[in-house]
Amino acid sequence: MIAAQRQTEILRLLAETGALRINDLAERLDVSLETVRRDVTALVAEGAVTRRHGGIMLPSAVREAPFDRRMRENAGAKRAIARAAAAMIRDGESVMLDTGSTTSFVARELLNHRRLTVVTNSPDIARLLATVNGNAVHMAGGALDSDSGAALGLSAIEFVSRFWVDHAVISAGALHAERGVMDYRLEEAEFARAVLSHGARRVVVCDAGKFDRAGLVQVCGWEGIHGLVTDRPPSAEVQAALDRAEVRVTLPES
Repeated sequence: MIAAQRQTEILRLLAETGALRINDLAERLDVSLETVRRDVTALVAEGAVTRRHGGIMLPSAVREAPFDRRMRENAGAKRAIARAAAAMIRDGESVMLDTGSTTSFVARELLNHRRLTVVTNSPDIARLLATVNGNAVHMAGGALDSDSGAALGLSAIEFVSRFWVDHAVISAGALHAERGVMDYRLEEAEFARAVLSHGARRVVVCDAGKFDRAGLVQVCGWEGIHGLVTDRPPSAEVQAALDRAEVRVTLPES
């Protein structure tokens, strides 16, 4: 592969992932670090990519809101997780979704479902599902988050607390063997907790990068959920905690 071809491939990979580390890029292209660094230097000089934190990203990604960036990160795994989660939901059922990049992917996988009743605080999810296939969508109001645009706070919690749904599906910022499902923001954790408390079936969707992390705020212990949909098997410690709480782990079909 000549330099021009490699540089085109670098830009294609960045369009898919949003950011790449130099070491990972060398491995993907099967070339030396020196070769990749020369290609990156050329792309930086042209203004096609930007160096950041030991890696590179597209210049547009620097200006993205954090939520938009999360939608691009690990997108393949999130899409596979979403497909597995959506397969558990049947036409005509009700589902409550919090705001998160993985739950937004779940909403996209629900586009072929029919006659769903959807309750959410996410404008992205509401916009996707409100006008298709006879769905009924109820969106929480309240103070809007400056990042995702989602409604958070007491008004949003009171709104979703009026519903009882077949499936309560949340994303998570961290999964800790001892502390369970966690997040990094109080408002998001409180809303996620409200969602879980109003579902007959309570499910967390998140990629394996969230395992063995301790967030700032606990959403619930493992006993607070019925299922975890993720892309790789959990660590032995987390799996043991899931087994004790009888939480079912679902992995995407290979």
